[in-house]
Amino acid sequence: MRWVVILCVLIGRALPVAAENDHAGEFDYYVLSLSWSPNWCALEGDARNSSQCDASRDFGWILHGLWPQYQTGWPSHCHSPYPQPTRAMTRDMANIMGTSGLAWYQWKKHGTCSGLTASDYYATARRAFEAVNRPAVFRKLTKPVRLPAQVVEQAFLEANPGWEPDMLTITCSEGRIQEARLCLSKDLDPVPCGRDVVRDCTLGNAVFDPIRQIEN
Repeated sequence: MRWVVILCVLIGRALPVAAENDHAGEFDYYVLSLSWSPNWCALEGDARNSSQCDASRDFGWILHGLWPQYQTGWPSHCHSPYPQPTRAMTRDMANIMGTSGLAWYQWKKHGTCSGLTASDYYATARRAFEAVNRPAVFRKLTKPVRLPAQVVEQAFLEANPGWEPDMLTITCSEGRIQEARLCLSKDLDPVPCGRDVVRDCTLGNAVFDPIRQIEN
């Protein structure tokens, strides 16, 4: 019994801090996460039969989420005093987030920590997304290419004068370019990322799939 008690104590210490310790509206900055849809579809979306992956949707960079962030770590699943988003709200976000399901999940995990109503959180996320110049060159690809993640970062920096390298990071997953993540103030101005965010993908030959085309 003594060893069972000790094991329970050790497990308890290893668990993350409970969500109720995170308070809505108390954070330092946002991370705006943009996902390259064709790569997400190849890794996960096709297996889920996600409507986001239908070629008719013509998705390139989509909004994965707008995440409240601490200088180290981040809050999640906060208690929000505001009502949950309606189906109409999440459906209206699908044109930039791929699916209404993602919009709902992002509210539940991250939006609740913003201190905003669901409507204001979605409006803020849309405003942040639309303020980013997404490099047009990636939409011109006709076949998969392999490239350093640094090339993707440089394309974003050139398309968005005023950004600095420490305000943006490119992530990879299973050998593919995954996301572009931009750090923003609460007023949505680009700011330097925390040390736990600014960890660029180091792959020199990451796969970058083209936007899916409707077959004739």
